[in-house]
Amino acid sequence: MADTAPTSRPRSPLAGAADRLAAATRTSGGAIRLAELPFLTQLDVRLDAKGAAADAVGLALGLTLPLEPDTVVRAGESTALWLGPDEWLLVGPPGRERELESRIREAAGEEPVSVTDVSAQRTTVLVAGARARDLLAHGCSLDLHPRAFGSGRCAQTTLGRTQVVLVAREEPSAGFWILVRSSFAGYLADWLLDAATEYV
Repeated sequence: MADTAPTSRPRSPLAGAADRLAAATRTSGGAIRLAELPFLTQLDVRLDAKGAAADAVGLALGLTLPLEPDTVVRAGESTALWLGPDEWLLVGPPGRERELESRIREAAGEEPVSVTDVSAQRTTVLVAGARARDLLAHGCSLDLHPRAFGSGRCAQTTLGRTQVVLVAREEPSAGFWILVRSSFAGYLADWLLDAATEYV
């Protein structure tokens, strides 16, 4: 029987923009840092937040699923983003989809749970640096001041006419994650580079 497994390495949605993102980072003098974080594991998890499965899944993952709207909980290499009253996005290192899904399903047992691998649906863009908030403010209507959107916050919003999930990382210097659909990633990279012109 023929081996049908892919033989080539996967290509990230922003592979063609990597040099331009790196050049903008270099020439900004620390004002901004732009980079793709490709192939992160992303699992959409749905379950009853007040049910037994929520605690069991949290224990299996080593974190507590956030219950406050638009918040993030991070533990080790995993990050859980609140997307709705019964929905979270679990983000982890590349290649961990099957392992994390198995842990979630095993922990939930007979309790109803939905786990969907959406890793290929989005890529992640890192925006960091002293002017990161200013850069994002060019195309995002959210109040991005640290007292309103500080570390540990997330939101489903629009950035430069593109739907994204925006995450304020745990330390101000860590900047932001922008989770964008793969098909819109090129547009968003172009938008970010254009908006960053004043800093490079």
